Amino acid sequence: QVQLVESGGRLVQAGDSLRLSCAASGRTFSNYAVGWFRRAPGKEREFVAVASWSGTITYYSDSVKGRFTISKDNAKNTVSLQMNSLKLEDTAVYYCAADRTHPVGTGRDSWTRGSALGAWGQGTLVTVSS
Repeated sequence: QVQLVESGGRLVQAGDSLRLSCAASGRTFSNYAVGWFRRAPGKEREFVAVASWSGTITYYSDSVKGRFTISKDNAKNTVSLQMNSLKLEDTAVYYCAADRTHPVGTGRDSWTRGSALGAWGQGTLVTVSS
């Protein structure tokens, strides 16, 4: 299984930009779709974005569409999440996940539910202040 380690979370102000990174090791990273989830204080885990094996197919939650961009770099075994125009409600622990499920059709449903995904990172905290 692939191992994942997130980094980049910190305290920022509303309207700022921040870039999260997730480094992968273990299995062949190019054979995995990768995604980002978040859990805000007192709330359920929420799907944020996913990129396909090649990184060419991406999908975002409505809450971040147009503000966040997921990028997968198979040469560097990393996936990043560029977050722009951050809002107070973006405050959460952000988790990276990887799985061989292709994020199209029913596979996309698996990703948005966050169900049965093979690997998870430990999370990185993003705090957005006013």
